[in-house]
Amino acid sequence: MGSRVIPHTTHAAVEIAGGAWVMVAPFILGLGNAAIVVSMLIGALLMSLAVQVSESARHIPLGAHAGFDYALATFAAISGLAIGALAGDWRATIFLIAVGLAQAALTASTRWSVPAGA
Repeated sequence: MGSRVIPHTTHAAVEIAGGAWVMVAPFILGLGNAAIVVSMLIGALLMSLAVQVSESARHIPLGAHAGFDYALATFAAISGLAIGALAGDWRATIFLIAVGLAQAALTASTRWSVPAGA
């Protein structure tokens, strides 16, 4: 597919940096406790999934990683909507939906194949 231009190793590097940012951003933005907890969970999951991508002996196949990424993006967006509806923290809603959209866009743009011999 022509739109999948990001190598999976670059995807992993972006996820590690993004996971760290997702964990720190709620404190910088002054979001509520619910958003902090959800962001910490999402950030930790992003980073732990990312470190498995570049290992030669992967515990998670690349296709499954993509599925987990889409599930995590959905979880972020739904959590944001729930926090907005239940706690009224609409800044957290915007932040978490943006995280979900960014994760979905990164995953959709990633080439989930390994070159022959690698």
